Amino acid sequence: MSDEVLVLREGDVQVIRLNRPAKKNALTRAMYDIVTAALKAGETDDAVAVHVITGTDGVFCAGNDIQDFAKRATDLGAAGGASGFIQSLPTLQKPLVAAVDGLAIGVGVTMLFHCDLVYASPHASFRTPFLDLGLVMEAASSLLAPQGMGHQRAFELLCLGEPFDAEAGYRAGFVNRIVPADALEAEALAAAARLAAKPRAALLAAKRLMKGGATNRTLEQMKTEAAVFAELLQSAEAREAFAAFLEKRKPDFVKARRQG
Repeated sequence: MSDEVLVLREGDVQVIRLNRPAKKNALTRAMYDIVTAALKAGETDDAVAVHVITGTDGVFCAGNDIQDFAKRATDLGAAGGASGFIQSLPTLQKPLVAAVDGLAIGVGVTMLFHCDLVYASPHASFRTPFLDLGLVMEAASSLLAPQGMGHQRAFELLCLGEPFDAEAGYRAGFVNRIVPADALEAEALAAAARLAAKPRAALLAAKRLMKGGATNRTLEQMKTEAAVFAELLQSAEAREAFAAFLEKRKPDFVKARRQG
């Protein structure tokens, strides 16, 4: 197993730690596959009651590794990778807890809408630059964010691309509590342990009831987003945005529109 993702056990709690700090925990296909495999294994392991996902060295997740993503853009509809990870989230039967310190970008934000508890440090910063890359949001965030935050706040985050700090995340409702960075992981693990100590059948039934049969709708929204995402990925604007990112320059969307 790659050391870029560490899968640990704290009693009945499975901890998935993104561990690529030199790249701000940007996710490659290999990392996605490890996280997905860990979640699926934990779901079928009676010794695991709760999943916790966290980052390393003051960074949660900077989203997709753009270079790796650009190489694999033609694999967008393939099994595994980002698609496999995203599709696994709404099907989880066991609680998922996140501890967010520092940057959370792209999928580092949208995965949080599938978490049952989210703890953040005062240094947490949430941003979704999908439109800046000529793309749209994913992980059913076009459905879940407006449901949880209201249309205007969700539009501000997902479309305007306005950064949200920890306080804004708390006010929007997708952060449960702001915890000092040096106590963040302990707080998340303590909450996970409290959940794990509850009667297991009741815990799973309560999560299932609170989902209210919404899993199918969420998966359908993911398919709709993925189809639009794949179409836009071929656009001149998206190609220019990715090229500009890799070349560390500002994109020329006017030129891209003329070429398109």
